[in-house]
Amino acid sequence: MMRACDSKSPIPGHFLTPTDAKSQPNRARNDAMTDALWRPEKTRSAQTTLSAFSAWMASQTGKSFDSYDALHRFSTQSPGEFWAGLWDFAGVVGDKGKPPYLTDPDKMPGAQFFPEARLNFAENLLRRKGSDAALIFWGENKVKRQLTADELRDEVARAAAAFREAGVTAGDRVAAILPNMPESIAATLAAASMGAVWSSCSPDFGVQGVLDRFGQIEPKVLIASDGYYYAGKAIDISDKLVEIASKLPSLRAVIVVRYLGREKEVAQALNTSLIHKGGRAQTWDDAVCARPVQPLTFDRLPFSHPLYVLFSSGTTGMPKCIVHSAGGTLLKHLCEQQMHTDVRPGDRLFYFTTLGWMMWNWLVSGLASGATLLLYDGSPFYPSGTILWDYAQAERATHFGTSAKYIDALKKAELAPAKTHDLSSVRAVLSTGSPLAPESFDYVYQDIKRDVHLASISGGTDICGCFVLGIPTKPVWRGEIQGPGLGMAVDVFDENGQAVEYGKGELVCTRPFPSMPVGFWNDPDQKKYRAAYFSRFENIWHHGDFAEWTEHGGMIIHGRSDATLNPGGVRIGTAEIYRQVELLEEVQESIVIGQDWDRDVRVVLFVVLKPGLVLDDALRERIKKRIRTGASPRHVPAKIIQVADIPRTKSGKITELAVREMVHGRDVKNKEALANPEALELYRGIPELGR
Repeated sequence: MMRACDSKSPIPGHFLTPTDAKSQPNRARNDAMTDALWRPEKTRSAQTTLSAFSAWMASQTGKSFDSYDALHRFSTQSPGEFWAGLWDFAGVVGDKGKPPYLTDPDKMPGAQFFPEARLNFAENLLRRKGSDAALIFWGENKVKRQLTADELRDEVARAAAAFREAGVTAGDRVAAILPNMPESIAATLAAASMGAVWSSCSPDFGVQGVLDRFGQIEPKVLIASDGYYYAGKAIDISDKLVEIASKLPSLRAVIVVRYLGREKEVAQALNTSLIHKGGRAQTWDDAVCARPVQPLTFDRLPFSHPLYVLFSSGTTGMPKCIVHSAGGTLLKHLCEQQMHTDVRPGDRLFYFTTLGWMMWNWLVSGLASGATLLLYDGSPFYPSGTILWDYAQAERATHFGTSAKYIDALKKAELAPAKTHDLSSVRAVLSTGSPLAPESFDYVYQDIKRDVHLASISGGTDICGCFVLGIPTKPVWRGEIQGPGLGMAVDVFDENGQAVEYGKGELVCTRPFPSMPVGFWNDPDQKKYRAAYFSRFENIWHHGDFAEWTEHGGMIIHGRSDATLNPGGVRIGTAEIYRQVELLEEVQESIVIGQDWDRDVRVVLFVVLKPGLVLDDALRERIKKRIRTGASPRHVPAKIIQVADIPRTKSGKITELAVREMVHGRDVKNKEALANPEALELYRGIPELGR
């Protein structure tokens, strides 16, 4: 086993839902499946943390919570009492203060949870001690390491001392450009231990993409790796780091983490940029590992004290700097992971993510529930498409989290982990990032694992959590997210702000919840914050998803409402078209937009075909027929065009809005937010779209 502060590590190639359907009329039918794909009473998961919590809450309140629906109703009708109960049940370390635990409950924004509370986020994540693994890391097939709970705590203590030496105090920003590796976790918790504010990007971000984010929040310390691995290639980022550091005048220190083995050279190059500003660059070994271990202290701060700054994708303008609180993030993640995902002490939690996606922040919080975090960095298909399942098998993962696009890619590659891997340890598969198609539900149960809780989840960077997600005590129905999260008063509104009886509408939340942002950075009067979420419906959180209830009390997300198609005045969710198109073997991926045309909007579909295939009239007709019969005639595109690539964000989401801007001849303001900005040029000036 290698400690994070071993100057020789890492060594490449070595290892050490919602209200009851009968009482709620606004539910749409799902006739695609007459029986559930999974029922909890038939699996090992029948006895869950959620069941134990329901019984405990009943004993505390004197109420009956004989179903999830009953507990959910209580959680939204009495949010202060509910979240205080969760605090106690989960054993949050800190002082929650005196009641009321929620002030101004009818104001959004304006409501305040636990106004007298004092806590520290890192203290709650570092409760475990001993020699059991806290972090296990695979960097493709190049690097494998792990840290015990005691080693992680020591690493955090050293890093906190290094930050203090650099002048970091509560409220200062610590920024990172790092892979998903142990030092990332240690640095995050070191910042949180003293009340500093953490923000991060993955190392594949371009210079301007980093500056557009970190330039707004003015970090005092920057932590960066000397490069990263992707698809077997070592990618040096030293030139990029030098340019970034030279353009962040707030920096007083840069700490370079070893990954490729070039950290000393990178630190030396960085010093040229920093020395005239009174700052300096050091390696992680020199700045952190060389220090003797000192007692780790935790500054207990108000519930609403800032913990993270997360960023919107920024594909249509400067990224929004969304500030999340320590208390709100902790409580929301404890609720989602323990109640909705059934994470228990000793579990092994995996999520395929980078530091540029909020699911990384979500993953970090698994330490608060006593889980071992399984960290992975690199390509999910190198050296083969089985690498993540090799990891899950080898490290006995209990929870496997990924994106809907990854599951679809596995399906198209005809991989069947159920036949090739021992996944007996896996109790839950989590999916997010985009809607999970019904056929992907089938694939999970047929080709990954039959007795697994498949939890499709949906929320966002905006709340650092979920609105709707898995419920381990309810059945899983094909194509449906199981229901709204505890404490989340989720509903679907029409254009006039009325809850819809049936059909699609805007996803909203009608009551406050703890992980609402503290606000946006540099937005003292909250104008930007209010405009982003509260301008559409007064005193109601408007999330921007196009959604629909089901007869089971579950939910279907049809895509982002700002990307919703509107031909002839009929609103169509983009996910409805993707589901049909990507059933065709010839189609590898697709993206659909609405093009302004002849005083209306016409649907334009772009398709990436399998290598060697060409879009001809016969295939166009097959695509149209598939959409017409599988969705409706209104969904059929007016134009279908073959492209070589589809632009996507750093977290892997396709960028419908950016493509729409290009098609209309408008500039995309922040191409640095894209993983493959060169793909945008494929959509500029397409002759077929001019007629």
